[in-house]
Amino acid sequence: MTKREAAAQCVQSLYGSLSLSLSLPLPSPRLKRAVLSLAPSTLRRLGVKGVEIRKPEQLETVASLIIPGGESTTMAKLAEYHNLFPALREFVKMGKPVWGTCAGLIFLANKATGQKIGGQELIGGLDCTVHRNFFGSQIQSFEAELAVPELASREGGPEVFRGVFIRAPAILDVGPEVQVMADYLVQSNEVLDSNSAVEAQEENTGSEKKVIVAVRQRNLLATAFHPELTADTRWHSYFLKMATETGEEASSSIVAVGADLNLDQQPKIDLPIFQ
Repeated sequence: MTKREAAAQCVQSLYGSLSLSLSLPLPSPRLKRAVLSLAPSTLRRLGVKGVEIRKPEQLETVASLIIPGGESTTMAKLAEYHNLFPALREFVKMGKPVWGTCAGLIFLANKATGQKIGGQELIGGLDCTVHRNFFGSQIQSFEAELAVPELASREGGPEVFRGVFIRAPAILDVGPEVQVMADYLVQSNEVLDSNSAVEAQEENTGSEKKVIVAVRQRNLLATAFHPELTADTRWHSYFLKMATETGEEASSSIVAVGADLNLDQQPKIDLPIFQ
């Protein structure tokens, strides 16, 4: 997909100001401006700009959705307060592309473990079990090189991707229709907040445990890490193409972006967040 192909996207951020939507720029007499607050350099390099979505009915105006990271319990409370869960579940059932990163992954999972007392409401749709905060607390955040052969074959570039894990979840098991796109090998003593998760992986021998950190199931994409914190835009590009693959038509949602969006001048320096 080029920067001028017709596909409207949506980014929903339930942490904070609720949500953002994305749309690829096309020549149009209409001009719709918005505040872009989620990974602006990553999205802008792909010709994407965000606008806010705060109400369930606004989901009807977009073709795809990204649920980014944040504090998942707080995000769930906000979604419940604004009555977004029914609309989000319908969005998934309609087959529209949805990408969940970190907390967004938790939302998309059919089952979540390691939650706070009382748990949290999930959107569901992704046939997997995810462990919340599998890798420990905020101070256990880390970076790791991940093998991503499928992503590389589709988007080009190196066979590895630098994943940034921030108080990250991990996928413990997946259903038969789920494609594993990346996993991570951890030492059992590295998993500090996930005793039940380690026990659930007894089929792995030795001191190393393999957990899944990126998957796709039809229209759903999920990553336990934060691709927006690096200069590598391949995950974002891959997701933008999913709208075309799933046959979504978004001509009514296409908007032009203003002259303030200068793609050629966006910095492409990688971000050494955690060394």
